[in-house]
Amino acid sequence: MPISLAIVEDLDEVREGLKNFLSLSQEFTVLDTFRTAEEAMKGIPTLHPDIVIMDINLPGMNGIDCIRQIRLLDEHIQFMMFTVYENDEKVFEALKAGASGYLLKNTGLVHILESLKELHQGGSPMSANIARKLVDTFRRSPARVPSSDVLSPRENEVLNFLAKGLLYKEIAEQLHISTATVRQHIHRIYEKLHVQNRTEAINKAYNK
Repeated sequence: MPISLAIVEDLDEVREGLKNFLSLSQEFTVLDTFRTAEEAMKGIPTLHPDIVIMDINLPGMNGIDCIRQIRLLDEHIQFMMFTVYENDEKVFEALKAGASGYLLKNTGLVHILESLKELHQGGSPMSANIARKLVDTFRRSPARVPSSDVLSPRENEVLNFLAKGLLYKEIAEQLHISTATVRQHIHRIYEKLHVQNRTEAINKAYNK
């Protein structure tokens, strides 16, 4: 069954270009697109998409506040930020609002596809420099990564690659294991750290 999407983006060329590209894949179906947060708040709760691709800088209400409002109506929708903003304040505000993924608009099209699939499978894909910003922020804390009695050496390896923003298949290539094995490691990491996604895992690891 295709992954259902909605797109919230005010720039016509970006919105339509993204819609047309994603519609080429049989793995996705674009239910609708919206130019403003106000339009999205009316339409998205009735569509129940799996994922909403959300810009931040919108006319009227911004994308971050839009996420907060939609989550009150449907907490099962996942949100992928798709924006030019990469400053710490916007990143953390978006993640706290409920976004599970964060991609910059210069992300390659193939990477966008892989990231949307990873998000749907329970991951938290981010552009590499965004993930690095999170890691750098947490490293400024005197705390350390969980010791080996909490995570195994291999799990620490996987967590390190997650923190660098790698996709599941990229981690698999680095460690010469299958993506299924990567998912098993990540599942155990989340269980041991009592978290639900990549962002929480990095946060817990560097602020334990």
